Amino acid sequence: MATGKEWQPSEQGTPQGAVISPLLANVYLNPLDHQMARAGYQMVRYADDFVVCASTQAQAEAALEMIRQWVAAAGLTLHPTKTRIVNAAERGGFDFLGYHFEQYRAGGGKKWPRQKSQQKLRENLRQKLPRGRSGNMAQIVAELNPMLRGWYGYFKYSLPSAMHRVDEWVRERTRHILRRRQKRRGMVKGRERTEYPIAWFAAQGLFSLKNAQAQWLQSLTGNH
Repeated sequence: MATGKEWQPSEQGTPQGAVISPLLANVYLNPLDHQMARAGYQMVRYADDFVVCASTQAQAEAALEMIRQWVAAAGLTLHPTKTRIVNAAERGGFDFLGYHFEQYRAGGGKKWPRQKSQQKLRENLRQKLPRGRSGNMAQIVAELNPMLRGWYGYFKYSLPSAMHRVDEWVRERTRHILRRRQKRRGMVKGRERTEYPIAWFAAQGLFSLKNAQAQWLQSLTGNH
């Protein structure tokens, strides 16, 4: 679709955003999966987005060259800016499938929602939580919980601090709405945090990502 009104057939590529595109990518890139496995590399791939793990810089460079040769022979091209070698043990890490990965911190590999994923969630939540919105708390909770549960379902493998930040942001945004309804000016202060503590939001049935993750982690270890 070039202008939104006309269809221009193409002999190359797959329709951007079409439901069949991931399937076609899986079929077309399946030989690459097997080639990398035979070479001893661990490759994690979703459709046409993938990460290859290597132990050394030399191994990473060899893997990249192998992929470049395969891609060229298959009539494809690698993304010019997304394709790069990253040392995950250093600050900066890399993004993949909505997550950000870094290993430089103590305790081994860490991951949390990438910046764009966090920004998108807040943009969607702002639509549900405009400062002058109407409706009682039960209505607000009913609108927020499905969105929060869905986001948690995908990002529950993140650091606990990522879940805590989302919970805090939602509570502060909601406190501001309640503050305005009481004709109070300015930003949320200690008064609202005292009147509407974490326990109050829990009593209203607001979904807590932090609590849900803690319960999930307990179930994994068998500690109840």
